[in-house]
Amino acid sequence: MELQLATAEKEVLEELVKLLQSRDLRGEKGNWKEFLNVYDKNLQSPIDPSRRSRDDLVQFLSTFKKKQDLQVLKFHANHLLIENMKQESEDKDTPEQMLVRLTFEHLNYPLDYLFQPYSEDWFVSDVGLKMSEVMKSTQIVALDCEMVLCEDGTEGLVRVGAVDRDLKVVLDKFVKPDKPVVDYRAHITGVTAEDIENATLSVADIQETLQPLLSEGTILVGHSLNRDLQVLKIDHPKVIDTALVFKYSNARKLRRPSLNNLSKSILGYEVRKVDVPHDCVHDATAAMKLALAVIEKRADTTIKPSKEMLEVEKAKLFLHKIPHNVTSEELEQLLSGKFTLDVKPAKTERGYYCAFTVFDNSEEADQAFENIDGIQMTDSLGLPQKLVVLKRSSGSRASLYVRKMVKDE
Repeated sequence: MELQLATAEKEVLEELVKLLQSRDLRGEKGNWKEFLNVYDKNLQSPIDPSRRSRDDLVQFLSTFKKKQDLQVLKFHANHLLIENMKQESEDKDTPEQMLVRLTFEHLNYPLDYLFQPYSEDWFVSDVGLKMSEVMKSTQIVALDCEMVLCEDGTEGLVRVGAVDRDLKVVLDKFVKPDKPVVDYRAHITGVTAEDIENATLSVADIQETLQPLLSEGTILVGHSLNRDLQVLKIDHPKVIDTALVFKYSNARKLRRPSLNNLSKSILGYEVRKVDVPHDCVHDATAAMKLALAVIEKRADTTIKPSKEMLEVEKAKLFLHKIPHNVTSEELEQLLSGKFTLDVKPAKTERGYYCAFTVFDNSEEADQAFENIDGIQMTDSLGLPQKLVVLKRSSGSRASLYVRKMVKDE
């Protein structure tokens, strides 16, 4: 594994050498100063990277061979790509770049997309090392993943789907997790133990499949795409996240519209139906259609919640701060009534996760909330919630919160 430095801008090379200087990282010829002592015998030559030739910088960076060091360099180059885009005038943006800009300008972007992928099994895109023509590529591919809960509390990738701009399916594969699975979430993922038993691909195989697209500067599209990239162990700076691009006109800043609500408002159909498992290809297609609605039809990215949407929100309860080792089956025993459980993965390994329970109507959701035995309070936004202690099947206890989605009238 080597850095492809031939196409990198000189300014990027300078910043990478400065990064290595600040961290005193050493390649096969030592740190920057030690390298110059061997490479350039002229003691009067400048040390400042900005005063060295492009060839000097390339020669030094080429002495770094360890995968972890190369990941750091590519990650930093990708960060510089975003920072440079922030400095550029948005008047020059293509419609695709405008959506990329709306994504990285969102308040949650630094929290969602700062992966810091320094472990060996991550793939870090090298697009930040490419010339500006590649960086400005408007090629787009939408993807979505299905995940299961593994024994150690992490999310395991079990299926990935991707579609191109013409809505043609370019990827639809089952993936075998490398850890024991404790919850297949089949009612959500539509994936069963039999599907996984016959799967032969790994996360690394999917990374290898996507690598050529990413190196060409392809923009990845998805809804809450950070969750998919986290489980794919991919860091790529050029993303359009429809959960960050679109917003409600009268909602608090950080509240994100669901893929289903966006599909109903902008596309005119439901991508997810009650009691029907998700399909990652359908979800990827919906995300692509949403992006194209803005790119090609100039759809407004601010949507007004309809009365129907508010009723849908009232028919949900939000479960959060759920310990990683609590299973879906245990959560289903917590609430009364008939509902569908929609689990959202944890953002960090062995971290808390959250879930939505979707009832047929607001009355059933209200009744289920009232029936929960817990300490009632309100969250920071004034929404009613309860602190609940769950007795687990193992005999141990776990605490979590159950919250309403809308304030009581």
